[in-house]
Amino acid sequence: MLNRKVCVAPMLDWTDRHERSFLRMISQHTVLYTEMVTTGALLHGKDPERFLQFDEKEHPIALQLGGSDPEAIRTCALRAAEFGYDEVNLNVGCPSDRVQKGRFGACLMAEPDLVAECVSAMTASGLSATVKTRIGIDDQDSYEFLHELVSKVKDAGCKTLIVHARKAWLEGLSPKQNREIPPLRYDVVYRVKQDFPDLEIILNGGVQTLDQIEDHLGKVDGVMIGREAYQNPYILAGVDQKFYGETRIKERGEIVDELCNYAAVQVAEGVPVKSITRHVLGLFNGLPGARAWRRSLSQNAFKPGSDEGVIRRAYEDFLLSGQTRDVA
Repeated sequence: MLNRKVCVAPMLDWTDRHERSFLRMISQHTVLYTEMVTTGALLHGKDPERFLQFDEKEHPIALQLGGSDPEAIRTCALRAAEFGYDEVNLNVGCPSDRVQKGRFGACLMAEPDLVAECVSAMTASGLSATVKTRIGIDDQDSYEFLHELVSKVKDAGCKTLIVHARKAWLEGLSPKQNREIPPLRYDVVYRVKQDFPDLEIILNGGVQTLDQIEDHLGKVDGVMIGREAYQNPYILAGVDQKFYGETRIKERGEIVDELCNYAAVQVAEGVPVKSITRHVLGLFNGLPGARAWRRSLSQNAFKPGSDEGVIRRAYEDFLLSGQTRDVA
């Protein structure tokens, strides 16, 4: 069984395989989620395997699916099992217009029976079938509305529910605004756990510090962090020590060494180094020299012929800039 005490959220355009590999260099235990992958991309795309590929080191890892056709969901969940994922997750929380047109994401909250059918289809894979949802949509934001959805997915075989503690506005707000404007209602997520004690409840939304994670863990089973893990990834080193009992935190310099080795392999296989460096700009956030690290990567990773040496030079710039500032 997965230990979902701390998870990193699925984030479109962010949690690709390079980002996940980087985060795994920092934390051995945090559960990682893919970007949302639509059933259409997996069933009808030109190169569906590229959406499913991951490195064995990324375990524990979950595939998040976007879709609403139970048979398509079943087929994709079975493929996830074939590829070796640890979990398959259904997106019932994304509010973007494009997702709504495909009849999946947050708009599915209004169709709890259909969500339950999709969950039942996912269980055929033998993987842990989970759901990520909001606490409500538009004016359908009563606790009774959420309670009905939770009851039906539970009866369909869902044992783990990830709840973003904001409702979503399906019209009038962009996806970015939907992550910021609707108020956080942690009390609603806590109530779900109280009313469904046998469900594993993972809280998501606005979590930025280890202390906040610890506080939430007194009321729910796990916490999912999103933007903070992307913008300040080294927070995950503290996660391993504080919540998973690791006695030693990996130094940032060690992570840079691993990152260079990883980038060398990827570049040799034809991956542009910029596809990797774009994810690691926040590694030194808050430290003297962090700006030099970001600037060096941003200026050099896009140059023709760039390789892992870009990362090494950026680290040298970081060290030099930090030393200069200390002297000043």
